[in-house]
Amino acid sequence: MNKHGKILSGALVALLASTALAVAQDQSISFVECGDTPSPVHLDTIKKWEAANPGFKVEVEVVGWGQCQNKVTTLAVAGTPVGLAYIGSRALKQLAANDLIVAMPMSDAEKAAYYNYIPDTVTFDGTQWGSPVAFSTKALYWNKDLFKEAGLDPEKPPVTWAEEIADAKAIAENTDAAGFGVVAKTFDNTMHQFLHWVYTNGGSVIDADGNITLDSKNNLEALTALKDITAYAEEGPTAYEQNEVRAIFLDGKLGMIHAASGTRNLMADVPFDWGVSLLPLGPEAKGPGTLLITDSMAVFKGTGYEDKAVDLAKFLTNPENQTAYEEEQGLTPLRPGPVVDAMVAKDATWKPFLDSIEYGGPEPLLTDYVGLQNTMIEMVQSVVTGAAEPQDALTKAAAALEEFK
Repeated sequence: MNKHGKILSGALVALLASTALAVAQDQSISFVECGDTPSPVHLDTIKKWEAANPGFKVEVEVVGWGQCQNKVTTLAVAGTPVGLAYIGSRALKQLAANDLIVAMPMSDAEKAAYYNYIPDTVTFDGTQWGSPVAFSTKALYWNKDLFKEAGLDPEKPPVTWAEEIADAKAIAENTDAAGFGVVAKTFDNTMHQFLHWVYTNGGSVIDADGNITLDSKNNLEALTALKDITAYAEEGPTAYEQNEVRAIFLDGKLGMIHAASGTRNLMADVPFDWGVSLLPLGPEAKGPGTLLITDSMAVFKGTGYEDKAVDLAKFLTNPENQTAYEEEQGLTPLRPGPVVDAMVAKDATWKPFLDSIEYGGPEPLLTDYVGLQNTMIEMVQSVVTGAAEPQDALTKAAAALEEFK
């Protein structure tokens, strides 16, 4: 073989080797999961998806709740997006409006499989922008021992706001505990707790046409009730977010709290008898209500593998895999069915979290979710501290939300 032939032969071998290497290397799909540790169910589900999709490898990064959403948003804005991320559904409208995520339309059959209003938590402009992966509803937990000590019937939780306020007053005045846990720290769940009152009185923040509806009779009653019960809450509620309030309750120092289904998992070793029931209702309520919060899988634009990332998101959240994840995490189920029926039959404390869905309402979808949260937090804090009257605070907040709708 002459010199040129050897060079060509060597180049061909090198080319073939590099081609083989390229074939052998998997396309990497980045997935950011919020939390402290990766979900074993998600890791197992991802392995199944990879087996069915040769040539693709999912790289999972776990980011703490406090930084997770900011990180994926910052990367997307910088032009270096992750492929798939677990985020609060409240961020979807802002991300979509800025052309950072892809639409993930649901078929009519997919939408019908969920509980009422779940698709609404990820929908605007008539389409869906995420695949729901976690669902939270709220109920009332009460300390039966404190009820008895305060002269109340320990087997009779409050059904109305008036009863809830009266029970909180009785506990505060007749025991060494506070009556009710008010959440008012500069944290998103301050807005969430206010929305418990909104959705147990037939209120809303924004309607289907994009009109801000915060300044209403229903919501004025809600904010006034929150102000009234603050008189019987833990001292200095602006220092407490929901997990800190829950810790006081678990220690037997609070008569009542509003909390999610996951709190049930923490009640096994509490030093008191307890119960869980529907959230008490306001005067305008049409039925048992609750705040419907979802987190979602969102697929970001600009990776070149958006279609595969959508397929992965749908696979992670299909009924079979989602049910396994919900059981692992202790989440309120996203879809009704025989599994849920069996769950309630086995443990009746699940019932309030499901019965309230029909009249519940979603986290409001606005184009600036941070602006929404800050406005609502400021409104609540001004009222519970006595810095503003409910009507003035409500009117001010409604005007501010016009900028973010």
